[in-house]
Amino acid sequence: MRQSLEERVAAVRQFNRDFVKRIGLLQEGLLDSPYSLTEARILFEIGGNTDLTASDLSAGLGLDAGHLSRILSRLEKGGLLKKVRSENDGRQRFLHLTKKGRAALDRINDRANSEVEQMLGVLPEEEQILLLQAMGKIENSLLKSGESRRTYILRQHEPGDMGWIVHRHGVLYAREYGWNEEFEALVAKICADFISNYTPKRERCWIAEMDGEIIGSVFLAQGGDKEVAKLRVLLVEPKARGMGLGTRLVEECVKFARRSGYLKITLWTYSVLASARRLYEKNGFQLVAEEKRRDFGHKLTGQTWELNL
Repeated sequence: MRQSLEERVAAVRQFNRDFVKRIGLLQEGLLDSPYSLTEARILFEIGGNTDLTASDLSAGLGLDAGHLSRILSRLEKGGLLKKVRSENDGRQRFLHLTKKGRAALDRINDRANSEVEQMLGVLPEEEQILLLQAMGKIENSLLKSGESRRTYILRQHEPGDMGWIVHRHGVLYAREYGWNEEFEALVAKICADFISNYTPKRERCWIAEMDGEIIGSVFLAQGGDKEVAKLRVLLVEPKARGMGLGTRLVEECVKFARRSGYLKITLWTYSVLASARRLYEKNGFQLVAEEKRRDFGHKLTGQTWELNL
């Protein structure tokens, strides 16, 4: 018999209650540790990232800034973490685990692994496989429904990535805007210059991957002035649009620029690229100049955008 929506909601909530109890989230301390689930998750995030600020943590975990600040103060007083001033920007404080904090995180991870091993150990291997497949189906269904949009990973560039950036810019801009091969040649030059002059402490390329496939990219490169950075070759594949990836790539550029001591980010785009312009506006960039041009076989309006950091 087909269930009503009310019955389906009740079934999901019952599953949540049972699973939360099963993995021990109702205990005062997670995994017999003195730390709550939120505190343990914060330790995990700090332990897995080298240049993490409180604002990064607040945005990534969806925590209220005031609530997070109180938790960080408790962990700092407990000797689990320390705040380290950025070498490039004195306004930035990075969160690092202390030796005591790293030991606490290792104990939590060991206990978590042990509990999961025990949970799986009572099941035959065939049922373990079925369980993992069911978990994958649950995750995929929720991702498709839009409940979670973090379906991708970001990494730095590797050999072969520049060729992908050039190729996909050429294909997509020809298909969507009718731009000719001159645009592809321009992107190739930008990529070649980036690799030839790459300075890791001051420049970064982000590559977005989903299910092992590249779905986006962006550069933050040095400008002519040492205090000015350039945002370049931002691209999001059509299949990945609507996920918030473009916003994330721009945000990563802004955070890196601030950590690296830049005072301003500039970028060059065209008025016809409406989605990109809205993205830049959303992230605080301001239009500072326009110029009529004939580029890539079309009459276009070039635009310069800036963000003061």
